[in-house]
Amino acid sequence: MRRILHGHFWTIAPWLKHQLRAPALPPSSPFSVHVDESPAGPVRLLGRIRHRDGARAILVVVHGLGGTAESYYVVSAAAEAERAGLASLRINLRGAGGDGAGIYHAGLFSDLHAAIASPELARYERVLLVGYSIGGHLALRYAASGAHDPRLRAVAAICPPLDLARSVAAIDRPERWLYRRHVLSGLKEMYAAVASCRDVPLPLREALAIRTIREWDRRIMTRWFGYESPEAYYARESAAPRLRDLGVPSLLVATEADPMVPLDTVRPVLEAYPVSPLLDVQWLELGGHVGFPQTLSLGFGAVPGLESQVIHWLERH
Repeated sequence: MRRILHGHFWTIAPWLKHQLRAPALPPSSPFSVHVDESPAGPVRLLGRIRHRDGARAILVVVHGLGGTAESYYVVSAAAEAERAGLASLRINLRGAGGDGAGIYHAGLFSDLHAAIASPELARYERVLLVGYSIGGHLALRYAASGAHDPRLRAVAAICPPLDLARSVAAIDRPERWLYRRHVLSGLKEMYAAVASCRDVPLPLREALAIRTIREWDRRIMTRWFGYESPEAYYARESAAPRLRDLGVPSLLVATEADPMVPLDTVRPVLEAYPVSPLLDVQWLELGGHVGFPQTLSLGFGAVPGLESQVIHWLERH
């Protein structure tokens, strides 16, 4: 019970703290790049970039499902990159900034590739990538794609789902209604922005009435991206079968108390599929979903805290 309560606390408390007082960030500039989605046409991605004079490496940070470049964990990672002397890019997956550009899915790593390959990042010799939750899933998919940017040196995935079918079934359980509602709220805001700009596959009123992630995937994702069913989407895009194909050193951080991507959706998957020797799996007994005590140590470097530890690991590779 203590572990369960700890997981809920460290999932919710950091978010509440950020709502009350967001940390100050150094100046950053608007970032945009277009992804060529022919024949549908280009899709614009937005974000915030912080260049550093003399920096040779940049940290690219990717949010989770329903999140944005302003999510607290993304901001925390960018703040830690600043302390480490790195440039940083906080990227919005397509549509996540509320610009109506589109919607994304769990395997759409072309957004990451477009951001990293953009001319604005050409000055950097090394690219380090960290993704949270679905952002971590996308980071792993990109690292295993065989088509990643040659400057990509290392990837970190924080609390990522690995098997989408298992993860959706878990978050759709009745006891996880609060987390599911939070995620769906972000997705619905994104969809409403798209609906204000173009035709959408499901009328907005019906989309706003959706109550589960699987229903969202069945009624919207399958129609938008042409999957035969949610199961086909999950099977095609899940990272689990591709972990053996990782092309760069990759760190996976998971907690046994995660209430959104629970233990029984991750550990059995790691045991069932072959995994690349490039993958370093770090299990934490305590902590929540993308939220952790500031005293946390993974054993990487002298400074505690998840973000500093992860960045130290990334910089070593």
